[in-house]
Amino acid sequence: MSANVLFDAPGPRARVRNRVVGALAALAILALLWFVYRRLDDSGQFASYLWEPFQYTDIQQRIVDGLVATLKAFALAAVFSLVLGAALAAGRLSDHAPVRWVATVVVEFFRAMPLLIMIFALYVGVFTSAPLWALVIGLTLYNGSVQAEIFRAGINAVPKGQREAAYAIGLRKTQVMVFVLIPQATRAMLPSIISQLVVTLKDTSLGYIITYEELLYTGNLIAKNSAGFPFIPMIIIVAPIYILMCLALSALANWIERRGRRSRKGAPPKAGDIKAVEAAAE
Repeated sequence: MSANVLFDAPGPRARVRNRVVGALAALAILALLWFVYRRLDDSGQFASYLWEPFQYTDIQQRIVDGLVATLKAFALAAVFSLVLGAALAAGRLSDHAPVRWVATVVVEFFRAMPLLIMIFALYVGVFTSAPLWALVIGLTLYNGSVQAEIFRAGINAVPKGQREAAYAIGLRKTQVMVFVLIPQATRAMLPSIISQLVVTLKDTSLGYIITYEELLYTGNLIAKNSAGFPFIPMIIIVAPIYILMCLALSALANWIERRGRRSRKGAPPKAGDIKAVEAAAE
């Protein structure tokens, strides 16, 4: 006999009602999709001739260049945000109150600031001729603040006994952080870190607002300057590229996590690791 402790099992009438509501919702969604399809079809967005511009080598090269620009902005923002996140997390975990206050103010301010406004303000006020850096700095400030909270939460999640044992053998705070806390916290933090990097990758499309020639901006230019304005074909081409990049990043994170579990699961500490810790304590 099985029972659900969270809620009562629905009775016959409730099950019928749920099926009816589900069917009506499915019909409503299908009707909405059909309506959108008909409107786009009436405007000629599914005409075959709209795909012709994408057959030219120059257009394909521009899409590749936009992809490279997107990956360039993402790579810079990812590295800088991780470095900034580590620095801010260290500040928030500091024993010195002024350092904690400054780090907390920075983190809370840039987490609360809308990313689009930040990028636009940096472009208009500072990087007027360098949209790449306006995008990268904006992404770094926002995502670095979020990564700082991920790092801080991951380190605080390590059992206190680990920290106390490390202090008991004579390690200093920096050594405790490097040799004890960070290695254990990394495994727990990795999924959240990668999730935020995926957000960083998708947010590179905000470069469209400041005329940075990333993938979305390039696709929009192609659609605007082609006969018939093929926006739907452009979306059909560009959207899967973003999806594949995010899936590749998630797959990489899963591979790293599985590799870490296999390499550490049940493995006794090596003599070299023990000597390194003892030497650091001395």
